[in-house]
Formats: sequence, C-alpha cells, structure tokens
Amino acid sequence: MTKFLEDKVAIVTGAGRGIGRGHAMLLAEKGAKVVVNDPGVHFDGTGETKGPADDVVAEIKAAGGEAIANYESVADFQGAKKIVDCAIQNYGKLNILVNNAGILRDRMIFNMAEEEWDAVIAVHLKGTFNCMRHACGYWREEFKAGRNHKGKIINTTSDSGLLGNAGQCNYGAAKAGIAALTIVVAEEMSRSGVCCNAVAPGGRTRMTTDAMPAQGALMAKPPEGEFDMFSPDNVAPVVVFLASDEADGISGEVFRSFGDRIWFLRGWHTVESRGHGKSRWTPEELGPAIKEMMQKAPPKENMTAAFGELLT
Repeated sequence: MTKFLEDKVAIVTGAGRGIGRGHAMLLAEKGAKVVVNDPGVHFDGTGETKGPADDVVAEIKAAGGEAIANYESVADFQGAKKIVDCAIQNYGKLNILVNNAGILRDRMIFNMAEEEWDAVIAVHLKGTFNCMRHACGYWREEFKAGRNHKGKIINTTSDSGLLGNAGQCNYGAAKAGIAALTIVVAEEMSRSGVCCNAVAPGGRTRMTTDAMPAQGALMAKPPEGEFDMFSPDNVAPVVVFLASDEADGISGEVFRSFGDRIWFLRGWHTVESRGHGKSRWTPEELGPAIKEMMQKAPPKENMTAAFGELLT
C-alpha cells in the first residue's frame, strides 16, 4: 500500500520536542524522509544541546523511517540555508517545509526589554522568513527547470497573534506577522507550484507547562486509555494533510488545531462600512457613525473563549 507521503522529503524546525516532534514522527510514519531540525534550546532560547534532535531521529529510525538531525538556528540567515541544503544534499530534493521553531520571552509592554523583543521576533518571524526564503528560491529555480516538487509550506501561527493575549506583545506580533507572511507567500509562489498555509496549534508543551504554569495546570494528562485532549501530537494530522498532494490547491489559509477539533479561520474582514455622500467626514460626525457600527458588530473572539470551548 502506498504511504500518504511516499517519496517526499520534509524539514521540520523545532522538531526535538513537543508539537514539532509530533510533526516529524507522523511525517516519517506516513513515508516522508525528515530533516529533524532543533538546536536544543530551552523555551526561552537559551542553552544548546544536540540531544532532542538526535532522540527524535533515533525514534524515527527505530520505527522504520528515515531521518537526519540538523542543529542550526532558524534565526540565522545562513543557518537556515544550511537546513534547506541538508535536505537536498542528503535526500536529493525538498518537498515540505514545516516552520515550527519558537521561543518565549513573555513580558508586558511596559516592562519588555529590547533584547526580549528582538529574540522572539528573530526566531519566530525572521526564522520563518529565513527558511521560506531559501526553500522558495530552490523551488522556483527547480520549477523553471521543469521540476515541480509541489512544495508545501506549513507555518506556525498562534491564537496570541490572531486573537491577542496580554503579556505576549513580542510573540503575538511575530505570530500575526507569520499569518500575514503566509498569505503573501502563497500568492507569490502559486506560479511555482508551491502552497503555503499556517496552523495555530495548541497542546501540552514546554511553552504551556514551564512558561505558563497556570495554563499548564489545566492540561493535565487524563487517566490511561482516555483521549488526551492536550497531547501535542494531536496537531500533526492537519500538518501532514497540508503537506500532502491531497492538499493541492489549498493555499494562503489559516487553521487552528487543538485536541479533537479543527477550525478554519479567515483574517481581517469588513464588518460594516459607511459612506458620507461623496464629501469628507468631520470628526464630530464620525463619532456616532463609528459607535453605531460597533454596536451592531458581533463580539470579538478571544483566547479565553477559544480555550474554554475545549474544556466544556
């Protein structure tokens, strides 16, 4: 029987633990050869060890799959190129790029240090750009040469960026930027046979248990045999689907995956508009008009409601 991703080559960044590990394991199980990228840092980006990437590669090989470890940082432009080159040099091509690497440096805006802002933006937003830049350059040249690898990019956004979350202005800004970047790159790469989508994942990871203990406490493992709503592995199926030929034509979209649920999201959209009879508004006239439009609008979705939906 043909495997879902037979003859595909994938990169997963931040694949040594948590959600990224789940992506790498399922991609390999479905037949893809996987570059397991992870520099082995703590959730805040400090430290470095090869252990996490090596462990996942060993797991994949023990299960009969093919994988190779890579320890480069996605925040480094040339390091990101080495990640892409690792796939091409070892497996002859690249089909799938999953941008999952991330760190947290949570702080309220009035307390945030410049370095805390820069570090998070560098890994999430710049890191996603770095890897896409090199992968897209490769796919474009290959397509021009008559080789369509049907490239699939799956980026990682977050409810923090899509809905907002206090204490995460750096992380939220990066994740909102990734969602916008996804839509733009989907348009730019459509003529080269590349699809680009984003997933906002949820689950029990170091970012929810170590960085946010209060939220992590609500994600305790259930009794043996029961479905684990907060397992990080629950996100992998939507990523593997979007990485497959079955997802051809799906591009520039954003999905949320958490527990047993999948959401299809669309971004900024017009709630209502008002004209002024081909003349300029005055500030005094705008007040009543804007307030009336806002009164008619449905309530904003927020992270508390989204998380609470899973607990009911």
